[in-house]
Amino acid sequence: MFTGIIEEVGEIRGISLTGTSGTIGIRARKVLEGTKIGDSIAVNGVCLTVVTLQPDGFQADVMAETVRRSSLGILRPGDRVNLERAMAADGRFGGHIVAGHIDGTGRVESLVREENAVWVTISAPADILRYIVEKGSIAIDGISLTVAYVDDRVFKVSVIPHTGEETTLLSRVPGDTVNLENDIVGKYIEKLMRPVPSGPSGNAGRTGAEGGGRQQEGGLTLEYLAEMGF
Repeated sequence: MFTGIIEEVGEIRGISLTGTSGTIGIRARKVLEGTKIGDSIAVNGVCLTVVTLQPDGFQADVMAETVRRSSLGILRPGDRVNLERAMAADGRFGGHIVAGHIDGTGRVESLVREENAVWVTISAPADILRYIVEKGSIAIDGISLTVAYVDDRVFKVSVIPHTGEETTLLSRVPGDTVNLENDIVGKYIEKLMRPVPSGPSGNAGRTGAEGGGRQQEGGLTLEYLAEMGF
């Protein structure tokens, strides 16, 4: 798990893809501290497993699903990337819950300065926008940000100077592709609200002592929550 608070901006040393999978090498410094083979590091928001360590960087495998879902496949040597190590159990939760599992990509539409901040407008597919709410959280290239505006085509975030200086976001230009990860809470709620499919016996689920309580065939509803005392 990550928090979306970027620790370091690294640099792509090399990327080798055969078809839609391969390896990626990244030059870094800070995120190597305490890192071991098998640890997770988010690269532009994508959770990757460290398979090789060097004094000035690391290498990770990239699978086909990752390339399909993210912008990693278009990276080139010299490109700068946002890096974050997995959150330590005793660490501060400065951002929001970021899984490092990209939902898809968006397109930078504009960057507009307003006093000390910069408004970044990003267009995204409908299946991503549906989970974005005003004043909710979104991870853009691994950066935890607050949504300031959303409609059925774009959403906007306002980037403070510190975030701009410590990440790659303000180096983007209109037309650039960015990785997007929705707040995981909304996705879980949607899944729980779906009707429960019937099992082989035609029952919606186990009940009583065996199942731990009555299961609503229509899924989780407001009426059921009220009945249970919530």
